[in-house]
Amino acid sequence: MKYMLMMHAPRGTAGGQDGGWAVGQWSPDDFRAHIAFMFDVNRELTAAGEWVDGQGLAAPAEATLVRARPDGTPDTDGPFAETKEYLAGYWIVDVDSPARAHAIAARISTAPGPGGAPLRMPIEVRQVMSAPPAPEA
Repeated sequence: MKYMLMMHAPRGTAGGQDGGWAVGQWSPDDFRAHIAFMFDVNRELTAAGEWVDGQGLAAPAEATLVRARPDGTPDTDGPFAETKEYLAGYWIVDVDSPARAHAIAARISTAPGPGGAPLRMPIEVRQVMSAPPAPEA
């Protein structure tokens, strides 16, 4: 079963070019430790044969919401500075059970923050559907 693990991170309070991205306020050593943790998780998932994909996402200040106008051309809005949390990154894993996806999510949740303390970030776990659900009879 494939699952998408979505890491939701709190916004910072600094504003500025990064849109208040909390990691922009961390010391360089704390940021390096956080990224090293993420790479370690990715290596562990690869070694276990559970890695499918995973990426960090750009700061919220770079986000744009796009809808089609009636003529089909893009209508854009954003960035959206009013959110309390944002999607910071994701993993797609292929595991044997929902319990394993939850265990991976719990591990990711402990990524280190300032001073090395676990952030305990919320990680949303959703199954990746291989096909649309069958209509009810």
